[in-house]
Amino acid sequence: MSSTVIRAALTADLDRITEIYADAVANGTASYELEPPSRAEMGSRFESLMAGHFPYLVAEKNGLVLGYAYAGPFRPRPAYRFIVEDSVYVAPEAKGQGLGLLLMQALIEAARKAGFRQIVAVIGDGHADSASVRLHEKLGFRHSGSLEGSGYKHGRWLDTVFMQLPLYGGAALPPDPDSLPERRFRESWN
Repeated sequence: MSSTVIRAALTADLDRITEIYADAVANGTASYELEPPSRAEMGSRFESLMAGHFPYLVAEKNGLVLGYAYAGPFRPRPAYRFIVEDSVYVAPEAKGQGLGLLLMQALIEAARKAGFRQIVAVIGDGHADSASVRLHEKLGFRHSGSLEGSGYKHGRWLDTVFMQLPLYGGAALPPDPDSLPERRFRESWN
């Protein structure tokens, strides 16, 4: 019996990550993309996150990537530098096995270690029974808003739910000057 390993994503994982995301785009409503992006586009997105030192993780079992999660910039404006937006996707054959939870727990810890203060989840088709909403609730995220009828996919209107999780006191404490987001900000101004 083998166990699942959560580890940093590598360029070598991108073919499988692209497959997992393609299925989510083509068959699901969590992503509002209508056409699955190419491997080259997924590589570009990956490289952008890596260049920014954002956490990007995979769940691997028996040498096969079964899911992935990453935290990226919430918005490009510098005042948002302490907030990241999470994304988590699990292969269809691995859903319901707790991989999303394992990935998100590791992602939260990686974001915390980097010094981010908030993780925001922007959940497409975020109805109360959605697996993503339930997962984020289980991890302590709170509901912070919604956009009704914000997407149209697979012949129906979809709502978007916003959830957030404060880290290190969230907005109650000043930023850590040694955190990754603050160091990157200072470097960009020098």
